[in-house]
Amino acid sequence: MKVQLEFGRCGVEVALPAAVHVEVVQGKRLAALSAPQLAVRQALLEPIASVPLPELARGRGRCVVVVSDKTRPVPYPAVLPPLLELLRDCGLGPDRVEILVATGLHRPNDPRELEEMLGPEITRSYRIRNHVARDDASHAFVGTTNRGTEVWIDRGYLEADLRILTGLIEPHLMAGYSGGRKALCPGLASVKTIRSVHGPGMLEGRVGPGILEGNPFHEELVEILEKVGADFLFDVTVDRQRRLTGVFAGDPVWAHQQGALAVERQVLVSVEKPADIVLVSAGGYPLDQTLYQAIKGLAAALNVVRPDGAIVLVAELSEGAGSREFVTLLRSVDSPEMFMERVWQPDFFSVDQWMVQHLCQVLRKASVWIATPRQVVRFGPGFAVRWAESAEQALDEALQQVGAGQKEGEARLVVIPDGPYTLATVLGRKFALGTAWCEAA
Repeated sequence: MKVQLEFGRCGVEVALPAAVHVEVVQGKRLAALSAPQLAVRQALLEPIASVPLPELARGRGRCVVVVSDKTRPVPYPAVLPPLLELLRDCGLGPDRVEILVATGLHRPNDPRELEEMLGPEITRSYRIRNHVARDDASHAFVGTTNRGTEVWIDRGYLEADLRILTGLIEPHLMAGYSGGRKALCPGLASVKTIRSVHGPGMLEGRVGPGILEGNPFHEELVEILEKVGADFLFDVTVDRQRRLTGVFAGDPVWAHQQGALAVERQVLVSVEKPADIVLVSAGGYPLDQTLYQAIKGLAAALNVVRPDGAIVLVAELSEGAGSREFVTLLRSVDSPEMFMERVWQPDFFSVDQWMVQHLCQVLRKASVWIATPRQVVRFGPGFAVRWAESAEQALDEALQQVGAGQKEGEARLVVIPDGPYTLATVLGRKFALGTAWCEAA
């Protein structure tokens, strides 16, 4: 049996072992909208829990439209033109609109990437700026949350008198679902604020894909959004070909909530019992360009792998491991236990430590194989992570480890072809990463 997985831009076909019980899980996404620009315009004129965007836009002097960076496959060339046209009709032309890329702590997007993300017409006509979280001078202090987070936000965003957030709603390993409040924080926050909301205590709480209720990370981001303010939200959902399937515009909290509910109905799938091995994609391009982003695929598999099972992650890793800080962290510790001991020290902080922490959370439950054309970083000897040149090689090795003592055909293999874009569960139960697999959400 062969199965097609998301991998890079083109996908990859994997031959599965014969002596296993196989279950392939994918959500039932909606069909692509036949008239996407018409749907966008209608959503802007008939928003959720908000007055229409033209009523908000008229009389405003300067507008900022916040967009996702290259790691999120938002079909901006199809959906931004109707929004910008509507703003232009209200007196907010290219000279009064800034497009602000919510990079968080990701690297800036270069001109070629911006043109691919937004389309050549928009990149020629509008001022586009990458947020820079490490530049303290470009942020202003807004206040402190109930949990003690100091909120520092992009000064240009705060100075605009019409502020529009945009993004993609999909399962997210920290926030439950992406989109909405994430465009503001971490998207436009300073490193000081991101350090707090991504702190080890926060991530050892009730966080995980699909979890909103009782999720401290989600609750913190909503509080920051309400403290800072945003006038309008414009979030979308897409199918596996990155075509528009839904638009959720209006109040930044309520529209996002409606979008998350709609996405869950599409992407949540259930198996009857945990798998011995999970074969999972990192989601293909653009998520699988770096190991940093590809760890989201491991988190997507964690719900359905049994304790002491194995996860085989398929990822292209065309840009390597990730940031310099991320690579340095992985090379500097010998084991997950050593890393967690270090990260809890009050004076310790490193950019991107949160994704190493998520990797450690995965390794509490399962061994990991990464199938990719090249090894991009060397793990410490205490990390149960192995590299493989192909998914077939990784599956054979994983089966030898976790299938020992089982009769032929008894080992269970669950395949998640589009990785973090599917919310895979056992009997519909979501589990918090922060408490590993012990606490049902």
